[in-house]
Amino acid sequence: MNKTRVTEVRRDDKGRLLRKGEYQEPNGRYKYSYSDLNGVRHSVYSWRLDVHDRIIKGKKKDISLREKEKQIEVDLFNEVIPEGGRLTVYELAEKYTQTKIGVKPTTRLGYRTVLKYLSKDPMGEKRIDKVKLSDAKLWLIDLQKNGRGYSWLHQVRGVLRPAFRMAVEDDLIRKNPFDFELATVIYNDSVAREAIMEKDEERFLRFVKEDAHFSRYYEGMYILFHTGLRISEFVGLTVRDIDFESMTVNVDHQLIYENGKGLSIQTPKTKSGVRKIPMTEEVADCFRIVIANRPKLKMEPIVDGYARFLYINEWGNPKAHYQWEKYFQHAVEKYNQMNRVPLPKITPHICRHTFCSNMAKRGMNPKTLQYIMGHADISVTMNVYAHIRAEDAGEEMRRIMGEPIAPASEDTLKIRTLGI
Repeated sequence: MNKTRVTEVRRDDKGRLLRKGEYQEPNGRYKYSYSDLNGVRHSVYSWRLDVHDRIIKGKKKDISLREKEKQIEVDLFNEVIPEGGRLTVYELAEKYTQTKIGVKPTTRLGYRTVLKYLSKDPMGEKRIDKVKLSDAKLWLIDLQKNGRGYSWLHQVRGVLRPAFRMAVEDDLIRKNPFDFELATVIYNDSVAREAIMEKDEERFLRFVKEDAHFSRYYEGMYILFHTGLRISEFVGLTVRDIDFESMTVNVDHQLIYENGKGLSIQTPKTKSGVRKIPMTEEVADCFRIVIANRPKLKMEPIVDGYARFLYINEWGNPKAHYQWEKYFQHAVEKYNQMNRVPLPKITPHICRHTFCSNMAKRGMNPKTLQYIMGHADISVTMNVYAHIRAEDAGEEMRRIMGEPIAPASEDTLKIRTLGI
């Protein structure tokens, strides 16, 4: 005689039928248990069985159990690994950076900076399948509110977006929560924040030129303000890169310093970084002084085949970027101690942005400026044109309307002389 198997009928405390794998615990919470593709058992929980159930006061807001069941069914069909493989955001970012072989030292240094931050931030501890689109956006917004700059946030998102894309491709998650345009979430204040006023540039350069200590750095600082060179490109310049016949500066390499590894020569940041920057007569005079004042060395330092660098430090090595950053920092600090009206922060990178902003204000063709700056994307150059200050707009309006404009000082006129 065949025995008929009787299926147990289970109901919740509201009398509703519970499906296979669904359970209601004594405290009223619902549980769904299932096996993944490898036969490993998992359970998910919710205080609501159906989407129409009311949210229980005092309990964490969450989707219903049956909504979770549908997600699990889709994941099992698409062979998505449950719980994101239990990877944290930090572990995913670390795994991604390990796949990036052959990147430049500066890029590798950027990876380490991001990983170091994620190792301490709560976002780094979150499981990757728990990070939603809104979580990623609100996290970046909060970081900017707490003082993090756009460039730094761009660097962080530059690691996390491809890392989560890798997780999608590895079937660890369904969607990439960092797959959005950064500028739609946070404000890009990098150009407006970094370019200084021409009157501040004038005050700073005059102070440096007249100061007994900092005057030795005047030519280098003037060059940085009037060529748009990246500091790594500037410190990598050799005597042969300065062509006084064609009045150009040849840029086809940069000098990079890494802690623990020392100095190395790298190609420019992008292919567009290889260029010849035109010199004004004032810039050429500065280069002549720098070359004339180079120390007479018994043995020239050689870095990856490059020699006769323009600036040599007291130990007989080419000066690195961090030394120039200190010169600018200390010069500004000394000026501000001696003067009632302080100078804003000035760095070699700010010199580059100031040059770009000044050229845009004077109407230089955007494509020409893109070439001189070595920007790979014209949108980076065009962003400068969008940040022209209000006082510049007023001066331009007066010029168009034929109204008189207050004459500039002799020093200002000299600084404004471009000759390009």
